[in-house]
Amino acid sequence: MALSGMTGFARVEGALGLWSWSVEARSVNGRNLEARYRGPGGFDGLERVVRDAAQARFSRGQIQVAVQAKRADAGGGLRINTDLLDQLVRLAADYGERPGVDRPRLDGLLAVRGVIEATEETDTPEDRAAVEAAMGQSVLAVLDGLAASRLAEGAALAPVLTGQVDRIAALTAQAETEAAAQPLAIRERFERRMAELVADPRPLEERIVAEAAIMAGKADVREELDRLAAHIAAARGLLTGEAAAGRRLDFLIQEFMRETNTLCSKSATVALTAIGLELKATIEQFREQIQNVE
Repeated sequence: MALSGMTGFARVEGALGLWSWSVEARSVNGRNLEARYRGPGGFDGLERVVRDAAQARFSRGQIQVAVQAKRADAGGGLRINTDLLDQLVRLAADYGERPGVDRPRLDGLLAVRGVIEATEETDTPEDRAAVEAAMGQSVLAVLDGLAASRLAEGAALAPVLTGQVDRIAALTAQAETEAAAQPLAIRERFERRMAELVADPRPLEERIVAEAAIMAGKADVREELDRLAAHIAAARGLLTGEAAAGRRLDFLIQEFMRETNTLCSKSATVALTAIGLELKATIEQFREQIQNVE
């Protein structure tokens, strides 16, 4: 897969029979994968669909899937409450023979509240299962759309990250050039210091050379530069590779910073220290962008 980000959004709509629904999926950055589902009652199987589909498509990020569904009014039917109607008929018979009381008509009895009830059509288990399966297909489609959205973010991030790695490589090359001058700088500094302390340092020439060599050895940054070069190559490979790179880039950033800190601590020149500090700033910018990578 190409470089993928962790933020995105997708929406899918669907319908079957009397049911219609919409599914929305969105994701934000996260160290691990976390999928959350919110949907209508009666379709409990959708939560598992969301969880399994998210695990199959993503490795990191906080993902939220929301399903909104409604059922159209099919008109239903009418039902007569015969128990209530029979009770009203009996009461009418008792009072209908009294003087001044009109005998009740059927239409009047049917108009009594509760005698005629509206019935609501319900889904059969088979119909409900078919609707849930169709909603599940919409969930799969919306997560595919979310994956495409995250890939689009990754495509936008790729040139930014590549540019930062190029900058790290350029600074590493500058550090290598500057580090080559460290032994001479250390010796000259040591000689100046000895000249300040000793009137005639010539008898101590061998000692000066030996001490300068020891100091130069301690300031040698060849190993750090080689490791930085290896990390740069690894970063380029991760940015152009097929596997999810976010976690490994997180680890690589730590290694970048460790070598740069050592480079700064061994620096014997102001110029090399300045390069090391700029390296740290660029690596920190790289770290911030990596938080958006799956």
